[in-house]
Amino acid sequence: MDAETVLDLDIGGMTCAACAGRVERALKRLPGVHEAAVNLATERARVSGSAAMDALIAAVRKAGYEASPAVARTEPKPQNPTERRHALIAAALSAPLVAGMAAHVAGTGWMLPGWAQFALATPVQFWLGWRFYAAGWKALRAGSGNMDLLVALGTSAAWGLSTWLLLSAHPGHAPPLYYESSALIITFVLVGKFLEGRAKSQTGAAIRALMRLRPDTARVRRDGIETETAIAAVRVGDVVIVRPGERIPVDGRIIEGTAAIDASMITGESLPGEAGPGTRVAAGAIDTDGLLAIETVAVGAETMLARIVRLVEDAQASKAPIQRLVDRVSAVFVPVVLVVALATFAGWWLLAGDIPTAVLNAVSVLVIACPCALGLATPTAIMVGTGAAARAGILIKDAVSLERAHAVRLVAFDKTGTLTEGRPRLSDIVAAEDDDTAALLRLAAGLQQGSEHPLAAAVRERAATDKMEAGVATGFRALAGRGVAAGIDGRTIALGNRRLMDEHGVDTAALADRAAALEASGHTLAFLAALDPPHLLGLLAFSDTAKPTAAGAVARLAALGVKTAMLSGDSAGAARTVAEALGIGTVLAELLPGDKAGEIARLRADGTVVAMVGDGINDAPALAAADIGIAMGNGTDVAMESAGIALMRGDPALVADAIDISRRTAAKIRQGLFWAFVYNVVGIPLAAAGYLSPVLAGAAMAASSVSVVGNALLLRRWRAGASPRR
Repeated sequence: MDAETVLDLDIGGMTCAACAGRVERALKRLPGVHEAAVNLATERARVSGSAAMDALIAAVRKAGYEASPAVARTEPKPQNPTERRHALIAAALSAPLVAGMAAHVAGTGWMLPGWAQFALATPVQFWLGWRFYAAGWKALRAGSGNMDLLVALGTSAAWGLSTWLLLSAHPGHAPPLYYESSALIITFVLVGKFLEGRAKSQTGAAIRALMRLRPDTARVRRDGIETETAIAAVRVGDVVIVRPGERIPVDGRIIEGTAAIDASMITGESLPGEAGPGTRVAAGAIDTDGLLAIETVAVGAETMLARIVRLVEDAQASKAPIQRLVDRVSAVFVPVVLVVALATFAGWWLLAGDIPTAVLNAVSVLVIACPCALGLATPTAIMVGTGAAARAGILIKDAVSLERAHAVRLVAFDKTGTLTEGRPRLSDIVAAEDDDTAALLRLAAGLQQGSEHPLAAAVRERAATDKMEAGVATGFRALAGRGVAAGIDGRTIALGNRRLMDEHGVDTAALADRAAALEASGHTLAFLAALDPPHLLGLLAFSDTAKPTAAGAVARLAALGVKTAMLSGDSAGAARTVAEALGIGTVLAELLPGDKAGEIARLRADGTVVAMVGDGINDAPALAAADIGIAMGNGTDVAMESAGIALMRGDPALVADAIDISRRTAAKIRQGLFWAFVYNVVGIPLAAAGYLSPVLAGAAMAASSVSVVGNALLLRRWRAGASPRR
């Protein structure tokens, strides 16, 4: 295939970060592969480029692993039933060895005969532990090492030393044997892998819950007849009937009926919202109490639910910047451990002359050094964190955005539609000379017929209420960040802000006092003027109310240690009034779209990490210029595409929640990596110095992966509105 595509593969046989790194390198070496990322937690690879799926699968298999095209799962990946069975059998066979060791330590003098220890440990070593030999051999053939190789070498050394001592012992003499070490190490690893697998299956719970929201069938009305149809057969334009208590199967527009719609699983909104004819509804939402007829506007992969799932999957498949450091460490980890183990053996042999002790200490080094936890720390935290965020209506598009958001120290808000309701009302019409406000409304309504701006909607709504027929406009022009102009009744008429008036030499002094008073009370102003010659006709004043949660959102950000600013194209007076009411300290007003991006760059100049929150097309440059862009879900597609985080409902309180979950996820990543490194940085020297037995080393190694995954799973308890984490 020539065009660049993105392909996902399910990868089998990976056991540690070194495995994931080897698969990644094998994929990147293929011609046509632009980028490849392998996720140990999800056991998936994402590859972009022009390489064919067959070539990717072949490359993975050549590296010693299994691969197949990824399939969507609505249920957790089932664990291999043999994992649990083998763990139980290993525990049963090892138990008598532990009992004998405990009795010997207690001084009872009782110990299992050597041949009995051999009989119990050998099947654990070569039957239940065969997986480590097979995977370790594949790694060696590929010219690298992994966890399986370390376990195979360590346990083989302990088993081999015990067998040599047993066979070479004098008759009647009971030699010291270490079968319990080899058997227990394998048992601990098997039990740890089983527990780790169970924990990992819970990390994708949020995305599976989203995938289960869409019904498999829909009730479609065609030619007056309702039929149950597979969801794949529904087409745009079909009318779908939804009864009370049912989930909506498509994205659509209600054409008949009213109901309370529960979209909590999609948007995180806690309470159902009333919906009637003309209201847009999304697949997966629940019709709680009404019979609805819905005209389909999007199906399948184009629905909001499908887009949410794709965004969450993309975030979970992406690689955080800190993971690249872990990858570099993992690439050299196993060779370094092998060198340390050889040095430990040589040191104890040469200095103490005790080969059994030298072997056991080298075994401890091999076993304690497990790169599994290193490979799991970052992806598991990202999976759980992005899933918890999605459940609250916060879509984090990639791991880079998640990692960057935790460092935000200043949030810049757009005003209209972000902090305010975005549904302004035309409250005042003021004429410059006479008092013919009806004539001004007629001109303004004519100018605004072709505009999608919220102020234009307010003008049209007022004209409809007053039953005013709009003037006929010709040559309509939208003047970005300034206003509009058109020809009406043989004159060129402009409606816009002071900047537009200044550009055309229109003197606004006649209404200066009234304009100042309206701005001081929080109104947004638009001046109406004739341009041939320039002549002020009047002004229109619009009022817009702040969102109920806006002040609380600013307060929560302050509690997080985050400063706030407002960037607005509105007049300075109106913007300042809203900012003061909400507790925002910095106000930058009368900005063009390009000006907002420049102001963001200025705010970032001293190294401050800045987030921009907006909802409109004019916010897209600023969203892209910020360290992290946050788009309101009630905004435009352009704004959503420009942002690293999308909020599924227009609630500014979610901004603090997005930063909070990012900080908590980053903390879990740091904790996981800290403990993963501590296990090795502390454990390897202790093992080399002889202070850590092979059995204890095996237990610690198994516990490291389980503890890292278990710690990440604590993020599932996070809820929007939680106490902030500074």
